[in-house]
Amino acid sequence: MGCGNFFFIVLITFSVALITYNILISANAPLKQDLPAVTASDSVYNTWQCRVMYYWYKKHKDGPNSEMGGFTRILHSGKPDKFMEEIPTFIAQPLPAGMDQVCVLLKFGYILMAEPDHIIVKPIPNLSKDGLGAAFPFFYIEPRKYESVLRKYFPEDKGPITNIDPIGNSSVIIGKESLKKIAPTWMNVSLAMKKDPETDKAFGWVLEMYGYAVSSALHGVGNILYKDFMIQPPWDTEVGKKFIIHYTYGCDYDMKGKLTYGKIGEWRFDKRSYDNAIPPRNLPLPPPGVPESVVTLVKMVNEATANIPNWGS
Repeated sequence: MGCGNFFFIVLITFSVALITYNILISANAPLKQDLPAVTASDSVYNTWQCRVMYYWYKKHKDGPNSEMGGFTRILHSGKPDKFMEEIPTFIAQPLPAGMDQVCVLLKFGYILMAEPDHIIVKPIPNLSKDGLGAAFPFFYIEPRKYESVLRKYFPEDKGPITNIDPIGNSSVIIGKESLKKIAPTWMNVSLAMKKDPETDKAFGWVLEMYGYAVSSALHGVGNILYKDFMIQPPWDTEVGKKFIIHYTYGCDYDMKGKLTYGKIGEWRFDKRSYDNAIPPRNLPLPPPGVPESVVTLVKMVNEATANIPNWGS
């Protein structure tokens, strides 16, 4: 695996946490309700997800083949919350409007950037190597399709548009020194994208993902596209060799186990159902016929909530 024995997990609120927050504030952009990155990470919605993720991180940290080191929740509300003692936390202060750089304090040799709605299924080794990051490829990040837009930020003298990997900033394992170089560019590029109406319209809620992908390419940091990094139920039906369950989509089924995506099912699990209240302990399991990935997801949420002290207090 990669050189160095440990990597440090930085928990990112949806896409970019501190960096996204600063982009939106600095750009003086209207905050869209369908962009979870604008939600403060001390919200009920983000916090219960962080607590579940941290439970599974602790359970797998010292497991077979694990190279996981420390864990940090980036709390970009600018003030402590009541879970500071439960979850290792860094309190980030919003940057003043107009500031065009961000300083990132990192530990150890490698960083795993993750999101609150990630559940670690098994111990994660360092998947990066040879100076490359390791990143999950997203089918909806399409540099070729948007070449005319992306050339505003990645000029032709930087190389072919295919140098931009089809990734976001999560899930990504990257060397500390590489991320230190990428981070200020990531903010600046994303800020420029947000201010440009054509780019903002083209990319919408995945704008910061493109910002990260472009910034990585500008610094010559390539990535191993690691499809087995994570699954996204209900579309991915088996856990297999994957390391993370990303429960970004709602899971809706009838009682015969048939997916009713786009329509509220007789049985459902959707994180958005718990935006103002935490999920109760002992959620009902899916009916027979529902894929393994969804069953595993609900069982893992239930195990975490059953064992996290003061859940629901």
